Amino acid sequence: MRTISLTKALVLDAASCALFFALCVGATAAVAGLLGLPAAIVAAAGWICLPVAALLAFLAIRPVRPLLLAVAVGNVGWVLASLAVWLIHFDSLTATGHVAIVGQAIAVELFAVLEWRGWKRLAAQPATAS
Repeated sequence: MRTISLTKALVLDAASCALFFALCVGATAAVAGLLGLPAAIVAAAGWICLPVAALLAFLAIRPVRPLLLAVAVGNVGWVLASLAVWLIHFDSLTATGHVAIVGQAIAVELFAVLEWRGWKRLAAQPATAS
């Protein structure tokens, strides 16, 4: 099995957050209609992803252990929030909405696992003098 490097996982996570921001903020009404979610939830999710994308891009260049741990934990929080949105809006979601919410939750959980593993590898490395 091929292992994804921490840098590559962070870059992919940052890119997915940036795309999510662009779609959810740039086409809020269309995305909300496609998914069957209130526009306010779609827009809020998009705006949350903007600073996260910037942080992930920074960490891809310079991994900082405490921030990396915060990102991994934050991704778990995102998954839990996604599942809450899925359950709360279950009856109003379109088929695309069900697939999109569950699918992105699985993808984000995979990022959380990869970033957690990267954090553990960084924590195991001896600190270097700056």
